[in-house]
Parts: sequence; C-alpha cells; structure tokens
Amino acid sequence: MTQQPDRKIRVALVFGGRSEEHSVSCSTAASVMGALDRDRYEIIPIGITRQGQWVLVDDDPAALRLTPQQTPEVGSTTSSVIVPMQIGDVSLRTLEPGHLPAELGQVDVVMPLLHGPFGEDGTIQGLFELADLHYVGCGVLASAVMMDKHYMKVVFEAAGLPVGPYRVITDRAWRNDSQAAIDTIDTLQYPVFVKPCRAGSSFGITRVTSSEGLREAIEEARRHDPKVIVEQGLVGREIECGVLQGHGTDEPRVSLPGEIVVVSGHDFYDFDAKYLDGASVQLTSPADLDDEVTAKVQDVARRAFEAAGCEGLSRVDSFVTPEGDVIINEINTMPGFTPTSMFPVMWAATGLDYPHLVDDLIQLALERPTGLR
Repeated sequence: MTQQPDRKIRVALVFGGRSEEHSVSCSTAASVMGALDRDRYEIIPIGITRQGQWVLVDDDPAALRLTPQQTPEVGSTTSSVIVPMQIGDVSLRTLEPGHLPAELGQVDVVMPLLHGPFGEDGTIQGLFELADLHYVGCGVLASAVMMDKHYMKVVFEAAGLPVGPYRVITDRAWRNDSQAAIDTIDTLQYPVFVKPCRAGSSFGITRVTSSEGLREAIEEARRHDPKVIVEQGLVGREIECGVLQGHGTDEPRVSLPGEIVVVSGHDFYDFDAKYLDGASVQLTSPADLDDEVTAKVQDVARRAFEAAGCEGLSRVDSFVTPEGDVIINEINTMPGFTPTSMFPVMWAATGLDYPHLVDDLIQLALERPTGLR
C-alpha cells in the first residue's frame, strides 16, 4: 500500500480479547500507544472484551497498564466496532442498537496486540485476511501452528531443528484412559513441565518432580486447554532471540540473544515473575555467550522463523546446554511487547529502540501484500 504524504497513517490497535492473557494484551497496548509518533500516526484503540465484543477505547495508556495494583480490563459498551468484509472497503464502523452505523474512517493497518487463543492463533488473522486489511505479524498458518506447542515441535523436527523429549496427551486419550495417558510419560526424565498446548504467559504450567504429581498437574493444564504437552526438563540456560522479517526480499533479521534468570521466589519463569514480580527475575541482553554459541542461537532462531513461515516478528526461546548445544523450546508469534519485555529489550541491545521497533513492524505490514503470498 502506498501511503498518502498529506495525512497520518491510521493504525487500529486491537487488544484485550477472550483469552486468559487479556490483561497482558492491554498492557502491551498501553506501551505501543505511548511509543507511536503522533505526528506520523493516528491511533484507533479497539478493545475486545472477554465476551468478544469489539469496542472503542479511550486513548489512555495509563488505564491499560498492568501493575500489582491494577489489572486492566476492556469493558463492554452499547456500541460495537464492525470490521468490513468487502474487498476495497477499509473503513471501520460503529454500530449501536437503534442507530445507523457511524463511520470511523479508513484504516491503513491493524496492529493486533493479542496474546493466546482467539488472537495469536490464526483466528483474528483469518478475519483480517477476509477483510483484506493490512496487519502486523504472522499470517494464519504460522499463527495457528505455532500456537500449538505439539505441532510447533512437529514442524521444528521436520526442519531438522533440535527439540527436547516430550509427550502429548489429547483430550480423547485422557477421557478414554487417564492412567494409560500418564503411563506414556514414564520414558521422560524428571523434572517435567506439564503445559496447556495452546496457552501463553505460563498459564497452567506446573513443574513436576515425580510421578505422584502428574495427575494433578495435568488436570490443572486441562483447565486451560484440553490438549496437554509434557516436556522433559532440560539442563541449560534459557536463552531467547528476537527475529524480524526482512524488508523486501531481505533475509530475516536476528537480535542479540537475551537470558532470563529467575533469582528468587519462583520455580520457573511463571506469570507473576513475568509481569508482577520483576525483582525476582534478571533479564540480560546481550546474554553472556561466546561468539560461537551466539551464532548458533541466532541460526536456530532464523531457521525456526523460516520453517514456521513467520512474518513480521517472533521470539524464539531455546536452551543452551553446558556443552554449548542449542535446543529449541518454542516460538512466540506475538511475544510480550512492553518496553521491559525481553523481545524489545533484545532489539534495543541490538540497536533498534522501542519506538523504532514499533515503526518497523508497521512498515513491514504496509509493505506486505494482502491476499495469497
């Protein structure tokens, strides 16, 4: 899309959503609102309630920040935002019972700042594809497959990327014979991490040190997703790497790696450690790795991004073993995106600060054609 030089680029920020990561998404939106250059961009803040209603939200970052004292929430209103479903019509509208639709005007690009199911999993990306709208981030396929930790690993293994041992427990397997499902985990070494297959922000994850804790941990994961993955704990450092799509036909760009170390109060990097108890965690970027291991981490991240067919951005999480091997853990197609989240921190260490990072993502979305590509 060619931008008109005589007007601002109109960006619809979409956040909130139906997933458990609703408040995290609101916090991400607050950060992006504060970073966008208002001389260049006009923001249309659109919140999605937990019930799925799309509503206009005040352009007030302070009301959306996630803190120990405040859990932000998108509230419902009598007026809903309507997305056009006709090619060439890129004007959003609001609809209120008993009134004619009201025009919000043309939207140049949508920035979906949604985490978890019904936002990061290809569903909303499919809506934007049907509406022929430019949007930031991965497309339908990459979003859907990378949201499911099981099929994510299938893709990585097929691409020849190193993956740790794991087992999957489907809803049908659990309901047919839960003990038989538990028995499949016997080949893994403890500790193991029991996770919902399609959740984020560490919701529903339990670290289990013996078979006695498996059933309870699986039931906890199933509260968030009927499909569960059990991963063998790996000895190594948790190292992350940011990836950005290249402009035009350029190769994907990789950041300097970062490292997460939980120093106190938590068995692993859980929700509270990520968002509420910053003092318990050390985020370091660039990570203290030698040049050879750094290159390995970046190579795995780039290969994972391309194997998954990612676009826009992703964060690739790996383990670096004491022997210097790199084992991929997972990829996040819409990673935590506040200025203190690891993805922006790594890019800042690489030379791309937060406002320019947001700008780069919007430009990538505008460059990318709509439709099949």
